[in-house]
Amino acid sequence: MKSLSPTSLLPSFPQPSNGLSSDRKITTSAIFHLAVAEDLITQAPYSRPVLSGSSKNLCRKFRGLKLWLHENLNFQWPNMKHEWKNEFKILPIHDKDELLDHSKASHEKKVFQGSLAAILSNDYNGGKESSLQPEGNSLTYVQPSNARRVNVVTESPSCSSTQHAETSALNFQFDKPKKIGASMTSPLSLRQTKSSSINVQDGRSNSLSIAVIGATGELARRKIFPALFALYYSGFLPENVSIFGYSRQKLTDDELRSMIASTLTCRIDQQQNCEDKMDDFLRRTYHLNGGYDNREGMSKLSARMEQVEGEFGANRIFYLSVPQEALLDVASSLADNAQSQKGWNRIIIEKPFGFDSRSSHQLTHALLSIIEEKQLYRIDHLLGRNTIENLTVLRFSNLVFMPLWNRNYIRNVQVILSEDLGMQIQSRYPNGYGIIGDIVHSHIFQTIALLAMEPPVTLDGEDVRNEKVKLLRTIRKLEPSDVILGECTPTPGGKGDAKLEKATPTFFAAALYIDNARWDGVPFLIKVGRGLIKHKVEIRIQFRDVPGNLFHGHIQHNINLTTNELILRDVPDEAILVRVNNKIPGLGIHLDASELNLLYKDKYSVEVPDSYEQLLHDVIDGDNHLFMRSDEVSAAWNVLSPVLHELDNENMVPEQYDLGGRGPDKAVYLWAKHGVRWLDD
Repeated sequence: MKSLSPTSLLPSFPQPSNGLSSDRKITTSAIFHLAVAEDLITQAPYSRPVLSGSSKNLCRKFRGLKLWLHENLNFQWPNMKHEWKNEFKILPIHDKDELLDHSKASHEKKVFQGSLAAILSNDYNGGKESSLQPEGNSLTYVQPSNARRVNVVTESPSCSSTQHAETSALNFQFDKPKKIGASMTSPLSLRQTKSSSINVQDGRSNSLSIAVIGATGELARRKIFPALFALYYSGFLPENVSIFGYSRQKLTDDELRSMIASTLTCRIDQQQNCEDKMDDFLRRTYHLNGGYDNREGMSKLSARMEQVEGEFGANRIFYLSVPQEALLDVASSLADNAQSQKGWNRIIIEKPFGFDSRSSHQLTHALLSIIEEKQLYRIDHLLGRNTIENLTVLRFSNLVFMPLWNRNYIRNVQVILSEDLGMQIQSRYPNGYGIIGDIVHSHIFQTIALLAMEPPVTLDGEDVRNEKVKLLRTIRKLEPSDVILGECTPTPGGKGDAKLEKATPTFFAAALYIDNARWDGVPFLIKVGRGLIKHKVEIRIQFRDVPGNLFHGHIQHNINLTTNELILRDVPDEAILVRVNNKIPGLGIHLDASELNLLYKDKYSVEVPDSYEQLLHDVIDGDNHLFMRSDEVSAAWNVLSPVLHELDNENMVPEQYDLGGRGPDKAVYLWAKHGVRWLDD
């Protein structure tokens, strides 16, 4: 029999320099020599391995190992569609609910490495040197003192097809693990993980169940169900999606379907097969009467979900469209009785996120005691507008704006939200803080944070949130002297409610400052009100005057000509406007302030999605950058706390203004105090 040459089977290892061990890679077959056939191999330190034994014995062991791997390990490598991220970042977007910090990822990787080495050693070395022992809910490898350490590595998906074929088998590396973008777990832990979107048994994708808690309420009927249908029609929901309506009413599935059918519409630009899609969506909609015991009701909901989902993996989203006083009971019952054990769980809650700093802290503490921060999505529908989504694009993808975005070029920033309709004051503002908690705390402060934050490391949701909270913490606490509050006086027999016993702000104007190097001394002026003369939502960025302007004699005191502006308008008619000075055609020099106008309805022939549609799409994708994190909520309340304290002590009294007016007269003096004229008027 022809003898085998050791050099033909085993690679050579480079000699390490300076006495330090190096990263030494060997092929799959080579690692099997080391892990399986230790009785056939001897190796002195820093020397070439020496093969002993017959070729017949060696080949028999390799054939047995190959068969064992196919039968027992059942490896299922995920489809690497997403970009690799460093090991401290999140998993691909469909796995975002199960974020692994560095220590946890390392621990799970070691469990897998140990498990693999232990099984190999146990099966092929007589089971004498290693064993698997239970530790908590996982299996821990007890490594013998003389065992070699084996670490799993993976290659970048940017490799060529040839490289991919070569690395699709197991690759191993000694001593130092290579950084990877996705955590590697054992077959057992892959089946148990709550973040996996692929079923390990047969490779099918996890189903998605969406439960609307409070399904018969106005918000659910008018906004949530239509948004879900729009996503389904547009192909943004998986084929194996199911919608569950949960309420206290005794409704059948067909009765719920009939209730919401009248609110479902297809977009003007997407009318093809609309009726068929609507019927298919309604067939996937179910109702469950939860009764008045939420714990029992959530158990019934979970059982119904499991019945529809089957035995395969399932992810779940719970939209809590419930009154504030019922939120904690519903969330606690859900967390204990309705979470999926075969996929991720995400929970959406509506504002208000507390009524002040103290109540917000209590609410946050209670929620985080039953669910994790990564599962919690605090939704504010105003943040789902396309103008808000466009802020980061405008700032960080246009070189023309990036160098101007600081105190050297920007004189002031104005954030305006005014509504011309009356409002149900009693139902909207039960606590006396009115529009402050309803709009200012969330929408206005989040808009300013996105507008003024530093560039994030990536567009990952947590990176964006990190920069937002940094910005919010640098906002100076509001001085009562820099705040104007107003209260709309309802017209007799008009659209407003009767006046409340306690004054409730429906108008808020303020000047705030950001104490950092980029924005030092730049006033951010806020104007938010209901029952005003017109409906307008926009951001105005006014630039400083041109130093040594050669055309000063032609401008003189015309403020419109001295001020360049960037206007991001949401309502009416979404647009981006840039106000510049130019020469009027004709003899002589006459200047005019003109607007370079990007009007969305003229440029794009698509219907803009509803804000709920946008935000629900983000929740499904696990994109949380438009949802406030707990530290953001706390930082925003901290800025407002002096004003709320003055309101509580009745040291600040909202000024009355008529429905359909311009708001309190004192607001004009506040702008003048900070050297600003409101050009929107």
